[in-house]
Amino acid sequence: MPDSCPLQSTDNCTVGTCPLSCAQVEYLPTLTGNTVYAAAFGLLLIAQLGLGIKYKTWGFMVGMICGLILEVVGYAGRIMLHDNPFDFNNFIIYLVPLTIPPAFLTGALYLCLSRIIIVYGQQISRFSPRTYTITFMTSDFISLVLQGAGGGLAATADDLSGSETGRAIMVAGVVFQVASLLVFMGLWLEFIFHLRRTSESAKDVRFVELRDTKKFTWFQYALSAAVVLVFIRSVYRVAELQQGFNGPIANDEVSFTILEGPMIFLAVLGMTVLHPGIAFGGKWSSAAWSVKQSRKAAFATSSSSMGDIHLQQKYNP
Repeated sequence: MPDSCPLQSTDNCTVGTCPLSCAQVEYLPTLTGNTVYAAAFGLLLIAQLGLGIKYKTWGFMVGMICGLILEVVGYAGRIMLHDNPFDFNNFIIYLVPLTIPPAFLTGALYLCLSRIIIVYGQQISRFSPRTYTITFMTSDFISLVLQGAGGGLAATADDLSGSETGRAIMVAGVVFQVASLLVFMGLWLEFIFHLRRTSESAKDVRFVELRDTKKFTWFQYALSAAVVLVFIRSVYRVAELQQGFNGPIANDEVSFTILEGPMIFLAVLGMTVLHPGIAFGGKWSSAAWSVKQSRKAAFATSSSSMGDIHLQQKYNP
């Protein structure tokens, strides 16, 4: 809110009595667009819940459900902001829930990579699926704590200084998330590079039929697209928050309409149409990793399974 519009002067403001320059955002959020997004994310929420229960993809489902609930709440906040753009509570209900969902969504995406590594063979990857998951889930948690703490501080601050401190903490959380995504994408690309140089005979034979399916191939494309889309949205949020709540990006509905809602919607839509439960053909649980099992033990298990299959092929041609 501009310094020329102190909070006490806008308590009783309406669109008809006060200029939008005194509002929490310097535009009136579109009612139709935000209602459509709230409904769309609500439908994706129901779809993810149904698919998660059907295919028992519990960890993936929890990440998606938490992120989608926050998306629905955030767009409800924007609808409330349309009705009263001068209410700080409406602004917070929009800002915080729409800032932190990617921290939950990326957690679900990280789980998918760990299963993909197992399907191809853990020996191909630089790190074990367990290491990938624990490392990036921990980074997600740190990012979530920073964003949540910053949002809470901004919401309860009594002065501009407190609000700015909360914003700075939120920025740190989103920056940490962007950095984690960059590292994740780099390691994933390295895995793909090694995968292309690995012969089929060196891959885990337990999942050879799964790897040959088009659903599994397209699922990997959808996962890649989802990660890139969430990354673009997170970079946008860093730029927006860095400039402050009164900055030009935060008060530009066009950039929000292009770089916020569509990025998350398309990412989740792709992971709904090509849901891991569908793509893995019922083998999601079979591609799980164990917290207690070491990388060496996991590789030994895979090698043992490969040996058993080769024996069966030898004596049962």
